[in-house]
Parts: sequence; C-alpha cells; structure tokens
Amino acid sequence: MNKKANTLLFVLGATVFNVITAVACILLLFILLSFITSRLNAGQDFIFPVSFIGGIVASFFVYRAVIKIIIKKIDAEKYFDPLFVNRNFKKPPQS
Repeated sequence: MNKKANTLLFVLGATVFNVITAVACILLLFILLSFITSRLNAGQDFIFPVSFIGGIVASFFVYRAVIKIIIKKIDAEKYFDPLFVNRNFKKPPQS
C-alpha cells in the first residue's frame, strides 16, 4: 500500500477508535454516577449532562495518549503522507 492509503486507513481507524472510546467513557461515567447518586439518595438530574461532557473530555485524553504511543512506535514519515502541505514552501537550494 502507498502512503496515501496508509494515511486514510490510519485516520479512519483513529476516528472509529475515538468514537468507541467516547461512548465507552460516557457509559462508564453514567453507570458510576448513577451508582453513587443512588447510594447517596441524591438528585439524579445532573447525571446525563455530566457524564456526557466528562466522557468526551476523558476520551480526548485517552485518545491523545494512545495516539502518542502509536506515533512513537512507528516512523510516521516512512508510512504516512502529510495531511496538510504548504504549497508556498520553497526548498532550500542543495549544494
């Protein structure tokens, strides 16, 4: 496979991973907050908004950590094409 296909597959895989991680974090926080509020006999009106926002934030940090580990293990320039190319960039003359 060429670099463009590798880049496309990596971006698609990372997106699917991010969505799955977000859903898992939201569900985990929802269950955890439901359990805690039922034990404390507290109101449960805030559970879904807090679990939704907290799950998105938590999945962002998990996603960043996993992507950092993957990028450290592989040589990105060797396997992936750059997503954004500066067309105004001029290469310095080689001597």
